[in-house]
Amino acid sequence: MNKKVSFKDLGKIDYKKCWDYQEELFAEILAVKSANRKEEKTDETKNHLIFCEHPHVYTLGKSGDEKNLLVNEDYLKSRGATFYKINRGGDITYHGPGQLVGYPILDLDNFFTDIHKYLRFLEEAVILTLKEYGLEAERSTGETGVWFDVGTNRARKICALGVKSSRWVTMHGFAFNINADLSYFGNIIPCGIIDKKVTSLQQELGRELDFEEVKDKVKTHLINLFEMELF
Repeated sequence: MNKKVSFKDLGKIDYKKCWDYQEELFAEILAVKSANRKEEKTDETKNHLIFCEHPHVYTLGKSGDEKNLLVNEDYLKSRGATFYKINRGGDITYHGPGQLVGYPILDLDNFFTDIHKYLRFLEEAVILTLKEYGLEAERSTGETGVWFDVGTNRARKICALGVKSSRWVTMHGFAFNINADLSYFGNIIPCGIIDKKVTSLQQELGRELDFEEVKDKVKTHLINLFEMELF
Protein backbone atom coordinates (compact mmCIF):
# COMPACT_ATOMS: atom_id res chain seq x y z
CA MET A 1 0.00 0.00 0.00
CA ASN A 2 1.41 3.34 -1.10
CA LYS A 3 0.50 6.10 1.36
CA LYS A 4 2.72 8.69 -0.29
CA VAL A 5 0.64 11.63 -1.52
CA SER A 6 1.79 14.34 -3.90
CA PHE A 7 0.55 17.70 -2.60
CA LYS A 8 -0.03 20.68 -4.87
CA ASP A 9 -1.37 24.08 -3.85
CA LEU A 10 -2.60 25.57 -7.12
CA GLY A 11 -3.69 28.87 -5.60
CA LYS A 12 -6.46 30.61 -7.54
CA ILE A 13 -7.25 28.56 -10.64
CA ASP A 14 -10.10 28.42 -13.17
CA TYR A 15 -12.57 25.68 -12.27
CA LYS A 16 -12.56 23.95 -15.68
CA LYS A 17 -8.77 23.98 -15.85
CA CYS A 18 -8.53 22.33 -12.44
CA TRP A 19 -11.32 19.85 -13.28
CA ASP A 20 -9.42 18.78 -16.41
CA TYR A 21 -6.27 18.33 -14.32
CA GLN A 22 -8.16 16.18 -11.82
CA GLU A 23 -9.53 14.04 -14.65
CA GLU A 24 -6.02 13.53 -15.99
CA LEU A 25 -4.66 12.34 -12.63
CA PHE A 26 -7.77 10.21 -12.02
CA ALA A 27 -7.39 8.49 -15.42
CA GLU A 28 -3.69 7.81 -14.84
CA ILE A 29 -4.43 5.97 -11.59
CA LEU A 30 -7.23 3.94 -13.18
CA ALA A 31 -4.95 3.04 -16.10
CA VAL A 32 -2.33 1.60 -13.73
CA LYS A 33 -5.01 -0.39 -11.90
CA SER A 34 -6.36 -1.76 -15.18
CA ALA A 35 -2.89 -2.77 -16.35
CA ASN A 36 -2.17 -4.43 -13.02
CA ARG A 37 -5.34 -6.49 -13.26
CA LYS A 38 -4.88 -7.42 -16.90
CA GLU A 39 -1.20 -8.29 -16.69
CA GLU A 40 -1.25 -9.54 -13.09
CA LYS A 41 1.20 -6.84 -12.01
CA THR A 42 1.44 -4.98 -8.72
CA ASP A 43 2.70 -1.55 -9.82
CA GLU A 44 2.08 1.13 -7.21
CA THR A 45 -0.66 3.64 -7.88
CA LYS A 46 -0.06 7.31 -7.14
CA ASN A 47 -2.09 9.54 -4.81
CA HIS A 48 -2.62 13.29 -5.06
CA LEU A 49 -4.00 16.08 -2.88
CA ILE A 50 -4.83 19.41 -4.48
CA PHE A 51 -5.68 22.61 -2.60
CA CYS A 52 -6.97 25.65 -4.48
CA GLU A 53 -9.42 28.53 -4.70
CA HIS A 54 -11.68 29.15 -7.70
CA PRO A 55 -13.06 32.32 -9.25
CA HIS A 56 -16.83 32.58 -8.70
CA VAL A 57 -18.43 29.40 -10.09
CA TYR A 58 -21.50 27.25 -9.54
CA THR A 59 -21.30 23.50 -10.09
CA LEU A 60 -24.19 21.05 -10.37
CA GLY A 61 -23.64 17.37 -9.52
CA LYS A 62 -24.96 14.57 -11.72
CA SER A 63 -27.94 13.96 -9.42
CA GLY A 64 -28.70 17.67 -8.99
CA ASP A 65 -31.65 19.75 -10.14
CA GLU A 66 -30.85 22.71 -12.38
CA LYS A 67 -33.85 24.53 -10.86
CA ASN A 68 -31.69 25.00 -7.74
CA LEU A 69 -29.79 27.64 -9.72
CA LEU A 70 -32.03 30.64 -9.15
CA VAL A 71 -30.55 33.07 -11.69
CA ASN A 72 -30.00 33.14 -15.45
CA GLU A 73 -26.82 33.21 -17.49
CA ASP A 74 -26.89 36.99 -17.94
CA TYR A 75 -27.04 37.52 -14.19
CA LEU A 76 -24.15 35.09 -13.68
CA LYS A 77 -22.07 37.11 -16.14
CA SER A 78 -22.94 40.33 -14.29
CA ARG A 79 -21.53 38.79 -11.08
CA GLY A 80 -18.45 37.41 -12.82
CA ALA A 81 -19.59 33.82 -12.24
CA THR A 82 -19.69 30.69 -14.40
CA PHE A 83 -21.76 27.48 -14.24
CA TYR A 84 -20.85 23.84 -14.93
CA LYS A 85 -22.67 20.54 -14.84
CA ILE A 86 -20.12 18.08 -13.49
CA ASN A 87 -19.64 14.40 -12.69
CA ARG A 88 -19.54 14.38 -8.90
CA GLY A 89 -22.31 13.35 -6.56
CA GLY A 90 -24.54 15.88 -4.85
CA ASP A 91 -26.53 18.87 -6.03
CA ILE A 92 -25.51 22.48 -6.64
CA THR A 93 -22.82 24.39 -4.79
CA TYR A 94 -20.75 27.55 -5.08
CA HIS A 95 -16.99 28.03 -5.17
CA GLY A 96 -15.20 31.33 -4.94
CA PRO A 97 -12.36 33.35 -3.43
CA GLY A 98 -11.90 32.87 0.30
CA GLN A 99 -13.08 29.27 0.14
CA LEU A 100 -10.61 26.42 0.51
CA VAL A 101 -11.31 23.69 -2.03
CA GLY A 102 -9.61 20.33 -1.52
CA TYR A 103 -9.43 17.61 -4.15
CA PRO A 104 -8.01 14.31 -2.88
CA ILE A 105 -7.33 12.04 -5.86
CA LEU A 106 -6.54 8.90 -3.96
CA ASP A 107 -6.49 5.20 -4.64
CA LEU A 108 -8.34 4.05 -1.54
CA ASP A 109 -6.82 0.60 -2.04
CA ASN A 110 -3.76 2.31 -0.55
CA PHE A 111 -5.69 3.39 2.56
CA PHE A 112 -9.03 1.63 3.16
CA THR A 113 -11.84 0.57 0.85
CA ASP A 114 -14.74 2.33 2.54
CA ILE A 115 -16.24 5.38 0.83
CA HIS A 116 -18.29 6.31 3.90
CA LYS A 117 -15.17 6.32 6.07
CA TYR A 118 -13.49 8.43 3.39
CA LEU A 119 -16.23 11.06 3.54
CA ARG A 120 -16.22 11.05 7.34
CA PHE A 121 -12.43 11.64 7.36
CA LEU A 122 -12.81 14.67 5.06
CA GLU A 123 -15.47 16.04 7.39
CA GLU A 124 -13.36 15.26 10.45
CA ALA A 125 -10.38 17.24 9.12
CA VAL A 126 -12.60 20.35 8.98
CA ILE A 127 -14.30 19.62 12.32
CA LEU A 128 -10.89 19.34 14.02
CA THR A 129 -9.72 22.56 12.35
CA LEU A 130 -12.78 24.43 13.60
CA LYS A 131 -12.17 23.07 17.08
CA GLU A 132 -8.77 24.78 17.03
CA TYR A 133 -10.67 28.06 16.66
CA GLY A 134 -12.98 27.24 19.57
CA LEU A 135 -15.92 26.17 17.42
CA GLU A 136 -17.88 22.94 17.91
CA ALA A 137 -19.05 21.71 14.51
CA GLU A 138 -20.83 18.45 13.77
CA ARG A 139 -22.37 16.20 11.15
CA SER A 140 -26.02 16.13 10.11
CA THR A 141 -27.62 12.71 9.73
CA GLY A 142 -28.38 11.97 6.09
CA GLU A 143 -26.50 15.05 4.85
CA THR A 144 -22.81 15.23 4.07
CA GLY A 145 -20.64 18.15 5.09
CA VAL A 146 -19.86 20.03 8.29
CA TRP A 147 -22.56 21.91 10.19
CA PHE A 148 -23.37 24.04 13.21
CA ASP A 149 -26.50 23.80 15.39
CA VAL A 150 -27.87 20.67 13.71
CA GLY A 151 -31.51 20.00 14.54
CA THR A 152 -32.33 23.66 15.25
CA ASN A 153 -33.69 26.50 13.15
CA ARG A 154 -30.16 27.94 13.17
CA ALA A 155 -28.62 24.93 11.36
CA ARG A 156 -25.99 26.10 8.88
CA LYS A 157 -23.30 24.47 6.75
CA ILE A 158 -19.69 25.61 6.66
CA CYS A 159 -18.21 22.87 4.48
CA ALA A 160 -19.78 21.00 1.56
CA LEU A 161 -18.68 17.64 0.15
CA GLY A 162 -19.17 16.14 -3.29
CA VAL A 163 -17.07 13.29 -4.62
CA LYS A 164 -16.78 10.81 -7.46
CA SER A 165 -15.19 7.39 -7.13
CA SER A 166 -14.47 4.54 -9.51
CA ARG A 167 -12.76 1.30 -8.51
CA TRP A 168 -11.83 3.02 -5.22
CA VAL A 169 -10.17 5.99 -6.93
CA THR A 170 -11.57 9.35 -5.79
CA MET A 171 -11.84 12.83 -7.24
CA HIS A 172 -13.62 16.13 -6.46
CA GLY A 173 -13.78 16.70 -2.68
CA PHE A 174 -14.66 19.44 -0.18
CA ALA A 175 -15.29 23.19 -0.10
CA PHE A 176 -14.64 24.94 3.23
CA ASN A 177 -15.90 28.51 3.60
CA ILE A 178 -13.19 30.53 5.33
CA ASN A 179 -13.44 34.15 4.14
CA ALA A 180 -15.92 33.47 1.32
CA ASP A 181 -18.46 36.06 0.13
CA LEU A 182 -21.65 34.32 1.27
CA SER A 183 -23.90 36.56 -0.83
CA TYR A 184 -23.16 34.31 -3.81
CA PHE A 185 -24.97 31.45 -2.09
CA GLY A 186 -28.13 33.54 -2.39
CA ASN A 187 -28.26 32.66 -6.10
CA ILE A 188 -28.78 28.96 -5.44
CA ILE A 189 -30.51 26.50 -3.15
CA PRO A 190 -27.23 25.12 -1.74
CA CYS A 191 -27.04 21.34 -2.09
CA GLY A 192 -30.78 21.44 -2.83
CA ILE A 193 -31.54 22.01 0.88
CA ILE A 194 -34.20 24.69 1.29
CA ASP A 195 -34.46 25.16 5.05
CA LYS A 196 -30.81 25.51 6.11
CA LYS A 197 -28.29 28.30 5.77
CA VAL A 198 -24.62 28.59 4.85
CA THR A 199 -21.88 30.15 6.95
CA SER A 200 -18.13 30.80 6.97
CA LEU A 201 -15.36 30.81 9.51
CA GLN A 202 -15.16 34.59 9.11
CA GLN A 203 -18.86 34.95 9.90
CA GLU A 204 -18.70 32.63 12.90
CA LEU A 205 -15.71 34.41 14.45
CA GLY A 206 -16.53 37.94 13.32
CA ARG A 207 -13.11 38.52 11.78
CA GLU A 208 -11.15 37.74 8.64
CA LEU A 209 -8.94 34.69 8.98
CA ASP A 210 -5.38 34.06 7.85
CA PHE A 211 -6.22 31.81 4.90
CA GLU A 212 -2.82 30.12 4.82
CA GLU A 213 -3.00 29.35 8.54
CA VAL A 214 -6.38 27.64 8.20
CA LYS A 215 -5.22 25.77 5.11
CA ASP A 216 -2.18 24.40 6.97
CA LYS A 217 -4.38 23.17 9.81
CA VAL A 218 -6.72 21.31 7.44
CA LYS A 219 -3.75 19.76 5.66
CA THR A 220 -2.22 18.58 8.95
CA HIS A 221 -5.46 16.90 10.01
CA LEU A 222 -5.80 15.15 6.64
CA ILE A 223 -2.25 13.86 6.95
CA ASN A 224 -2.93 12.49 10.43
CA LEU A 225 -6.33 10.98 9.66
CA PHE A 226 -5.28 9.20 6.48
CA GLU A 227 -1.73 8.52 7.74
CA MET A 228 -0.44 10.11 4.56
CA GLU A 229 3.17 10.77 3.69
CA LEU A 230 2.92 14.11 1.91
CA PHE A 231 5.60 15.23 -0.52
